[in-house]
Amino acid sequence: MQRAIVTPANVPGSALDELKQWLAITSSRENTSLAQLLRAALDTCEAFTRAVPLETTFEEVHELCSGWQRISVEPVRAITGVDGVAADGTRFTLPVDHYLIDLASDAAGRFRILAAPDAVSVAVTYTAGLAANWDALPASLRHGLVRLAAHHFRSREADNDRSLPPSVVAALWHPFRRMRLA
Repeated sequence: MQRAIVTPANVPGSALDELKQWLAITSSRENTSLAQLLRAALDTCEAFTRAVPLETTFEEVHELCSGWQRISVEPVRAITGVDGVAADGTRFTLPVDHYLIDLASDAAGRFRILAAPDAVSVAVTYTAGLAANWDALPASLRHGLVRLAAHHFRSREADNDRSLPPSVVAALWHPFRRMRLA
């Protein structure tokens, strides 16, 4: 399975303004690096919670099989397209009666291919995210994102281990963490 971002999450200027307010920065000199730190915080949040914080459009390419296949990202908001991929790489839209899609109550998405003549794999396009935009994010997630980006900004020249979010950020995100049983 290969996953790619089709449309990244929109991180609006209000998110940057929140971060700058938290850091007490009034100039625009650091805007680029602060925006990159917010994006990195979103990636860390996804890795920690196992849920995409902001609505993002993805595409996954799966090998063709007849059983149900699970989409790797959660929470799935909508499955918007299923294409067949031929051996030579050309794509074609599968008719809706050639596949089934399912969005479970826990926001997991899955699909099943019923028929895909000439296809060796399928490309599934979907939208996933806890919130449609920055302002719709739960306050503790949003505050954790700002605090993590601020933490990285303040410690950018220190030699700290940055593999885990600070404990205060982990505490803010913990209620949203999705556990998976092996």
